[in-house]
Amino acid sequence: MTTQEEINLPFNEMIEPKLLRHRVVSPQLYSEIHKRSLDQGPQFWESVARELDWFKPWEKTLDDSNPPFYKWFVGGEVNASYLTVDRHANGWRRNKVALIWEGEPWSDGPKEVKKLTYLDLYREVNRVAYLLKEEYGLGRGDTVGIYLPMIPELPIFMLAAARLGVAFTVVFSGFSAQAVADRMNDAEAKLLVTADGGWRRGKVVPLKDIVDKALESTKTIRNVLVVRRTGQEVRMEKGRDRYLHEVLSKVPQNAYVEPERVKSEDPLYILYTSGTTGKPKGIVHDVGGYMTLLHATMKWAFDIRDEDVFWCTADIGWVTGHSYIVFGPLMEGATEVLYEGALDYPEPDRWVSIVERHNVSVLYTSPTAIRTFMKYGEQWITKHDVSSVRLMHSVGEPINPEAWRWFFKLVGKERIPFGSTWWMTETGGILITVTPGSYMVPMKPGTNGPPILGVAANVYNDEGKPVPEETKGYLVIERPWPGMPLTIHRDPERYVKVYWSKFPGTFYVGDYAVKDKDGYFWILGRADEVLKIAGHRIGTYELESALIQHPAVAEAAVVGVPDPVRGEVAEAFVILRGGTSVRPELKEELAKFVRENYGPIAVFREIHFVNKLPKTRSGKIMRRVVRAVATGSEVGDITTLEDEASVEEIRKALQEFKEELKRT
Repeated sequence: MTTQEEINLPFNEMIEPKLLRHRVVSPQLYSEIHKRSLDQGPQFWESVARELDWFKPWEKTLDDSNPPFYKWFVGGEVNASYLTVDRHANGWRRNKVALIWEGEPWSDGPKEVKKLTYLDLYREVNRVAYLLKEEYGLGRGDTVGIYLPMIPELPIFMLAAARLGVAFTVVFSGFSAQAVADRMNDAEAKLLVTADGGWRRGKVVPLKDIVDKALESTKTIRNVLVVRRTGQEVRMEKGRDRYLHEVLSKVPQNAYVEPERVKSEDPLYILYTSGTTGKPKGIVHDVGGYMTLLHATMKWAFDIRDEDVFWCTADIGWVTGHSYIVFGPLMEGATEVLYEGALDYPEPDRWVSIVERHNVSVLYTSPTAIRTFMKYGEQWITKHDVSSVRLMHSVGEPINPEAWRWFFKLVGKERIPFGSTWWMTETGGILITVTPGSYMVPMKPGTNGPPILGVAANVYNDEGKPVPEETKGYLVIERPWPGMPLTIHRDPERYVKVYWSKFPGTFYVGDYAVKDKDGYFWILGRADEVLKIAGHRIGTYELESALIQHPAVAEAAVVGVPDPVRGEVAEAFVILRGGTSVRPELKEELAKFVRENYGPIAVFREIHFVNKLPKTRSGKIMRRVVRAVATGSEVGDITTLEDEASVEEIRKALQEFKEELKRT
């Protein structure tokens, strides 16, 4: 069948997965199919939502009577815990493995591996829900705080809270006591679940001690449940703190809690995301719209199949873990891997040994992780069998073309689909990517691809007008979509101001992007990470991407520092690939390479060679920290850093540079 004949098909035949799964379609055909999905309006998403099990069907697909506070599938009743657990435990998947958990401790192999079937998960979720309801009196309208490492109890508590219609807020286990306190106070949580500690790079993170400090300044927490993970002694305050295993011992093994028939537009969870200014924003996600988007993207982006082993390497403390560790894969009845520790501990091949050991077939990781693997060298990958992997995606930030090619060659064997997904805490799930589960457009290194069906993305200029192809501008979402935020918790005015005021009626993302002639989006990084050198606006990501294309460079962070003549100049911090030595002429070689690949306006004041870069534990480079050190400013809160020593690394590099300037 020719492309034109395909375009003339009725829309319902064009989106039939059996017709198009595993096929590469032209950008022209995808564009036409995408246009037809938008022409259907909210009704397009109705066809997706109908594939979920609803207790009661919705009365209105989209309530747009009070923009920008949109509500999806209004009047419908559903439960996220039922969708992820009950459907499988009560059916033929009851004995299928749901979770393969691997702990970080290692002694000539993984010390701890635990497998939970869907029936096991169902029983544990019900017992915890029973505990929350009967022992602590929690129900709809309440909020639970969760501050746990990557252990099975973390998704179990999320699913148990969802079962009761109790909202939850997960705090990443690398956050400080103040961060925990701020989030608990804003969410008005009544109960906090934590652990005695968690493992990170062979050391115990004292989570309970951090919680004790946080609770000195919280207002609403009355009870604390503590999971025994590391076995270390911790302070237990009488009347407030109790060990989970002791309390659960009194709960019947066959305890059952009827899942609440919550409204589609009810809150499922609150997740806090940092802004460039002000306190963290509590993004509130609903139930029905959120689960609909996850269902769509698990099928379209990940082509999920019953025989798959799915591994998202993110932490559940971030939205990626909420959507693509807990709710998305479990809703689809997948088997998934949950790993507690650092991907390169105790050796750089820990992550790839997990792929081999558990036969991971769908892998979802980050560009930062890939660049870290590049630094260690390909020998750590080639020593393992990765033939089980059939599909890969990246997430978290734009992927540099060189990193894409490297991973595609070594893990993808230059044959399997490898996409780069764009989305954010606020979107709930993936909005832009290639979709091998429905329409696989040709891959391009470094691009995110086109928007998924039903999502209207575009690139605007400062006046709020769409820009021509190949022109840099602001990424926006022009229409409401399922999975979008309900609001910012306790601050609806901020929700309007941050996301809907720059271009009224349009969701402002805060990223720069370019749309090419094929309709693919190239995300260029945050709009606030821009240098202005002699009147030229240059994205830090673009300079970093140019640097990383050089065969000697594994990772790079570029920041702007004040300059009396040019206003601002670029300064780069570079990690070299394994086996590459620092030589005197390398700095000039890199500077010349960037000028040739980006343009003559790309001028660096200095290029520093470092062994580490400051990153959050989710893998993102903390450019504000790099910038603060480079400019001599206060570094500020670094509680989310992967390794605080990396800040000292940059300070040392700068000090050496300053001393070098004095000598010349």
